Amino acid sequence: QVQLAESGGGLVQAGGSLRLSCAVSGRTFRPLCMGWFRQAPGSERELVGAITWSSTNQPDSVKDRFIISRDNAKNTVYLQMNSLKPEDTAIYYCAAGSGCFAKWDLYAYRGQGTQVTVSS
Repeated sequence: QVQLAESGGGLVQAGGSLRLSCAVSGRTFRPLCMGWFRQAPGSERELVGAITWSSTNQPDSVKDRFIISRDNAKNTVYLQMNSLKPEDTAIYYCAAGSGCFAKWDLYAYRGQGTQVTVSS
């Protein structure tokens, strides 16, 4: 059973930073792609970054402020979020699978999410 566990969410003031982590555990599984999504109240879940063994993909809306990285030895993906804005407030989810997709549902393994709240 593969499980994903996010951590690092919390409350931060606008302009601050947070680092989210997502550890993959369970049977031996080295996902080709690991990604981060977010969902704000009343909005659809959107991709904020995906990373393979050798490349990353991030939307223009966050790529100047968010950095996605992974530690393959620890089977963990990170999302460093800088210069946070109130509109970044959302539940952040991680996902893993054999390919990178913009749609959450296409990932084989998905986490439960961690809340990020940015106060103004």
